[in-house]
Amino acid sequence: MRVVVGSDEATELTDAVVADLRERGHDVVLVGPLVGDAIEWADVGRAVGEAVASGDADTGVCFCWTGTGVSIAANKVAGVRAALCQDAATAGGARRWNDANVVVMSLRAVSPAVAREIVDAWLTAEFDAAEAVNVAKVSGPLV
Repeated sequence: MRVVVGSDEATELTDAVVADLRERGHDVVLVGPLVGDAIEWADVGRAVGEAVASGDADTGVCFCWTGTGVSIAANKVAGVRAALCQDAATAGGARRWNDANVVVMSLRAVSPAVAREIVDAWLTAEFDAAEAVNVAKVSGPLV
């Protein structure tokens, strides 16, 4: 699986998640400060979202201090359903019931151990097709 990972700063957490994804055999594409580009959190969220929406990546992982900013930015990209997750149950549910395609974590609140659990849940949960109607409702313009 091709996974795009972005953050507005490189940290122990981002390093741990990138290493974990690579150990699992995924093709990891880095954006923003993770590859030395000095861009703001809004641009990181958009870049990750665009990579997923365009099909250049199968899924995305995004970070900022709270996780909120990159979530908002990624969700501005048509076709992106970014979910801010603090634990594995939320990550699994976001994939299962919301067909989320970008997982977002807080650099402040998530430890490397919890991030590994979040990534595991994210990568193993399967979308529940019974939720397709609801996903369609949130995937386009809301009326």
